[in-house]
Amino acid sequence: MSDLLVAPSLTGVLDGLPAGSSGRDVWRALGRAGVIEQVGSSPEPDRLAHLLAAVDRRFPVGTTLAVCVQVATVLPILATGPADVLRRAQTGIDTIAFAATDVGSGSDLTALRTGVRLGDDGIEVTGDKRWITNATTADAFLVLARHKAGRHFSSFTWVLVPASAPGVTVTPADTTLFEGSGVGHVRFDRVFSGQVIGRPGRGMTTFARHIGTERLAGGLWSVALCRRVLADTLQRLSTRSHGENTLWHVDSVRQRFAECLVRVRQLDALTREVGRRIVRDHDAAAAALVKAAAASTVDHVLAECAHLQGADGFSDGGVQELRAQAGLFGVGGGVTEVVLSTVADQASAILRGMDRECSPEPG
Repeated sequence: MSDLLVAPSLTGVLDGLPAGSSGRDVWRALGRAGVIEQVGSSPEPDRLAHLLAAVDRRFPVGTTLAVCVQVATVLPILATGPADVLRRAQTGIDTIAFAATDVGSGSDLTALRTGVRLGDDGIEVTGDKRWITNATTADAFLVLARHKAGRHFSSFTWVLVPASAPGVTVTPADTTLFEGSGVGHVRFDRVFSGQVIGRPGRGMTTFARHIGTERLAGGLWSVALCRRVLADTLQRLSTRSHGENTLWHVDSVRQRFAECLVRVRQLDALTREVGRRIVRDHDAAAAALVKAAAASTVDHVLAECAHLQGADGFSDGGVQELRAQAGLFGVGGGVTEVVLSTVADQASAILRGMDRECSPEPG
């Protein structure tokens, strides 16, 4: 059992916060309690799973998203830079927004236009980033920018830009979803402030190396979210009258619910099997499997639970609202279609890995 699951610091810190706390508030509290450092900049999967489940159980989806992006994506990249920068994030002093997605480029990061000029006199950042989690609450932005023309991986660099720097403009996103996430759009207009994180030209390589951890985190969070919604749905079905019994006693209802359980348990088993390979070995194929499975599982489970809950699902904060927000599992970390292409590219290797005859015999 993970230390994080039983540590009084995690339960005590989270239970001591208001239910509507923002991602920034939760991040700061977790950092002060030492929880983020426990998870690590190369997160151990079980600890990461326990943290995300605990946050998801208590706070809005947007708040969990704000924590998830930092612990699974920002910290591993910051770990390639100065130790004091990583330390400030891990201790909750700084909230860091992950600013990769450009206007118009979407999942095709090699097409991004945000640029950074690297010179002896410092740096200059210009460009626009869209739908950035933690944008409105960030102390700094971890910006993926190109320092030279072309789509080659070596054309990109990570830059940490202070949110207070002249030329930085943040606009809240026009959405009622993702409460607590601080999601917004960011413009960098000739910003002469910031520092390079990692080696220049290693930006895309570093991102590709650590995107697997983000995808694993999405899978772990998906399991926690689906489990929570299924537990709520089961309680509703078990108490809602139907004839002389309850809806839970209707075979067709039980079968649809059971199908959801099977899918979530399959995703849970997959994350447990490949989690360490993703974090330690940077197994891109395994990460793509988790990402694709998480998106389809969340979509199916929430759609079924919404149907089973009926009109109750349309209540404020109900499962129908959650369905709209859960669309992020099919978009964040790469749209499902792109991820499935990665899976297809590794089809032969994945099939070989499933061949029991070719696997080492148990001792």
